[in-house]
Amino acid sequence: MRKLWRNDVFWNAAGSLLYALASMVLSFFVLRLMGPRDGGIFGFGFSTFGQQIFIIAYFGIRPFQITDMAGEYRFSEYHFARRLSSLFALLSSLLFLWLMVSIGSYDGIKAELLFLLSFYKLLDGFSDVYESELQRRGRLYLAGQSLFFRTGLSMLSLMLSLLVTGNMLFSCILMDLTQLLGLYLFALLPLRSLGELPGSEVFSGEKRRGRSLRLLRSTSFLFLSAFLDFYIFSASKYALDLRLGSESSGIFNVLFMPTSFIYLVANFLIRPMLTRLATERREGRYEDFSRSCRFLILAVFLMALGISLTSLILGEFGLQIFELLLGMRYRGALLREILAFLILIAGGGFYALANVQYYILVTMRRQGTIFFSYVLVSLLALVSADRAVQCAGILGGAICYLFLMAILFLFFSLSVLRGLWRMQDGGKNGTREGQAE
Repeated sequence: MRKLWRNDVFWNAAGSLLYALASMVLSFFVLRLMGPRDGGIFGFGFSTFGQQIFIIAYFGIRPFQITDMAGEYRFSEYHFARRLSSLFALLSSLLFLWLMVSIGSYDGIKAELLFLLSFYKLLDGFSDVYESELQRRGRLYLAGQSLFFRTGLSMLSLMLSLLVTGNMLFSCILMDLTQLLGLYLFALLPLRSLGELPGSEVFSGEKRRGRSLRLLRSTSFLFLSAFLDFYIFSASKYALDLRLGSESSGIFNVLFMPTSFIYLVANFLIRPMLTRLATERREGRYEDFSRSCRFLILAVFLMALGISLTSLILGEFGLQIFELLLGMRYRGALLREILAFLILIAGGGFYALANVQYYILVTMRRQGTIFFSYVLVSLLALVSADRAVQCAGILGGAICYLFLMAILFLFFSLSVLRGLWRMQDGGKNGTREGQAE
């Protein structure tokens, strides 16, 4: 049992780490080898548009599946639901790209590359249904191995193909095919070895299809919240790609990378506290819950402040390292955007703080408040991002990102303060507060 636990921890960590590094490593590699245009298309397609398509295919199903120990839904029902969400993701990708080509924003080559990159991410989302089932069956290490080897082989296939052929389109096709092969070898076959035949019962009756649709309805709230959250996070990237083109988009993507590091560090602080927060709320220890919330917010604030101050002092040196990694053609391209870089770091700090508030609100069961905040800030992003980029280019995109993250943090903070006040007031009156909205 202990050996199994160690395997679970090791392979889950290895897979998650490689998956997190893939975007940065591949973006730097393609920018250096293929130049600003192809590198910009790749960065936008892999980490922005492709990730949005991944969220559609994923559809918030994994949290339901891995915690369904009672077997409320069969694997075939999860599988069919993921097939439907993946089909929806495919149609969404095609519709978006057709629209961009129709209005003259994308040429055919860019649209083809973006489709291939989004299809790679769609396969990522579809693979998750097998990996989630492996985790549900107590084989988290197999899910971690699947993620590690699928990601690693896909990265290698893209990089080796680009080195040998120098053809971006062919290399993306090869990466997609490698992803398909990895899905079969490392996700489907291990699950089949446990006695499951994925998809064998998918079309066995209207009842099963109806239950799969019910599952999608159950996760639709989670999906919409995640979709809007990522749109808010990426609104400036979409505007830059649309208004300034792939080269500026590639530069902005590099400047943006450290914000993801802030988010990852914040999650290391947040996740160990979630069980404690949930226990304190469930047991009605509202003073302890409030104290834990303040501690968590302060810890993430100090982390974000420390990274921001470090960036202020060492930001120029860090950008010089980035330029050295990217090659001579990028000399000075990042340094002249140092103000935008520092603003993005500050925005990343606000996003990390907003995520703390998000998890606190989830613990309070304030899903409706979360969704309402996302809708409002998404509308704000829709009307502000494009205008900011048109007015001030990359700097405008950075300012817009900071503005949106600060507004999201403000909305969540007000909701948390209101929730804590109601919780403590309810505790004094001897009532249970914080039920689901």
